[in-house]
Amino acid sequence: MDKMFFTDEHNMLVEMIRDFAKNEIIPIAQKLDESEEFPKGLVKQMSELGLMGIPIPKELGGAGMDMVAYAAAVMELAIADASVAITMAAHTSLGTIPIVIAGTEEQKKKYVPPLASGQMIGAFGLTEQEAGSDAGATKTTAVKNGSGYTINGGKMFITNAGEAGLINITSRIIEAGEDRGIGAFIVPTDTEGLKLSAKEKKMGWRASDTRQLFFEDMYVPAENMLGTPGKGFKTFLKTLTGGRISVAALSVGTAIGAYERALKYATERKAFGKEIHEFQAVSFKLADMATEIEAAKLLTFHAAWMKDQGMNIIKEAAMAKLFASETAMRTTTEAIQILGGYGYVKEYDVERYFRDAKILEIGEGTSEIQRIIIAKNILNAVKGL
Repeated sequence: MDKMFFTDEHNMLVEMIRDFAKNEIIPIAQKLDESEEFPKGLVKQMSELGLMGIPIPKELGGAGMDMVAYAAAVMELAIADASVAITMAAHTSLGTIPIVIAGTEEQKKKYVPPLASGQMIGAFGLTEQEAGSDAGATKTTAVKNGSGYTINGGKMFITNAGEAGLINITSRIIEAGEDRGIGAFIVPTDTEGLKLSAKEKKMGWRASDTRQLFFEDMYVPAENMLGTPGKGFKTFLKTLTGGRISVAALSVGTAIGAYERALKYATERKAFGKEIHEFQAVSFKLADMATEIEAAKLLTFHAAWMKDQGMNIIKEAAMAKLFASETAMRTTTEAIQILGGYGYVKEYDVERYFRDAKILEIGEGTSEIQRIIIAKNILNAVKGL
């Protein structure tokens, strides 16, 4: 598979991240999970390695690599620790890429270089209490006020919020009393009227920073609007489509991390006088895990490759995200089963992978939403729409 999608540059990137993960992430992953501590030191190191701007154009301070490289990087980080991987992935695909896609030249020059270098962390605010899967139900409002907008409302489940220098948000645009549709804004986190909750206590991704946002008469100048009124929603939907490749890569990495530990354990643990992999019940689990991981990896890299070719990836990204996230959940579940009682205790790591896997079936569009997207696309193709 690597030969199909990878160049020498891709291979060099993967080897570098594997060394970094082995030497820097894996030794402290368990501690980060237990303490729920944001991995600032690792983020600084990833910045120095150029990992915070992999798919961002060189002229904007990024590495100028493609989506395949980015997916491979997220995958390798997730094999070591999903909290570190989602920090980088959310920063890139949700915090930085919307500005690259829809920003003005001034916005790109001002915000993208510090994001791409990792000097500043980015975040993305879409989800609200009544607007998750139904993102069009956004209640946050931005009322035109002189040369800017006064924003009131809030967002929830925002990754990187407490560490970010800016957050891209969606809001209903109200001008002269008229609803102009959903727009998007770049909001520096030192903006007056922006307030953050305490860190959420989560089942998984515990070292990742997740918070609620509150906007109380938050004034944002018109020059911070991403795109034009009413088009911000389309920008963010396009962002989510690419972001599903991120989650697919995260899912594959999470699955691989659990699978590798289960495989190692199955060759060391003995029962009834032989290593447990010699029992068909265990070997079949390993066979299914390996097969599903390979299929999920192929779907993920194919979607990334299609995006690099400028193709429509709505269906393919949804397929990759759906299959890979459900593969991660099945794989981590079976990994615990193979380890038995050891799988249930923190020392052996697979319970961490299990906890980290569940959110993959929820974030960036639930499994149910992915099936709706896939069904719509295949049925429209049949109807010639």
